[in-house]
Amino acid sequence: MIVALAGRRIDAPDADPPRFPLDRAPAVRAALLALFRERRATMLVSSAACGADLLALDAARELGMRLRVILPFDRATFREQSVTDRPGDWGPLYDEVCDAAEVIELGLDPENGQQAYEATTLRILDEAALAVAVSDGASRGAEDLTEYFVRQAQQRGLEVTRISTI
Repeated sequence: MIVALAGRRIDAPDADPPRFPLDRAPAVRAALLALFRERRATMLVSSAACGADLLALDAARELGMRLRVILPFDRATFREQSVTDRPGDWGPLYDEVCDAAEVIELGLDPENGQQAYEATTLRILDEAALAVAVSDGASRGAEDLTEYFVRQAQQRGLEVTRISTI
């Protein structure tokens, strides 16, 4: 089973309301590990932002699953903008996971943030049989990429499973 995953990044220190507190990371990783085992997942397709993506990729790597990481732009730019800018020491895990994965860089312009991330979401869903959304369950509005992921997965007729960050 090929799993596509998207979800919340770890909260910034001043996040209000909280969406994915850093102290919830171990519980979320454990839930992802259990889901992958239960569904007999063989491959994970995701981006690699701090939080849900990296926790899922790390859990999948532990299980020996194939890893495909889809990045909107080059590894270094993505690392700076979506990995090391939040609490927690995510940089080393990002580097390890990317080294272990097939990494596809879409070459999109970092200046086109929302469009680049939406295009990445669609590419992640292209290969999936199951879509996993990791979030607090509350939409952040029109620019909520996790909810965009869910809507796009549903439009494609994919099964969607949710894991809570709260």
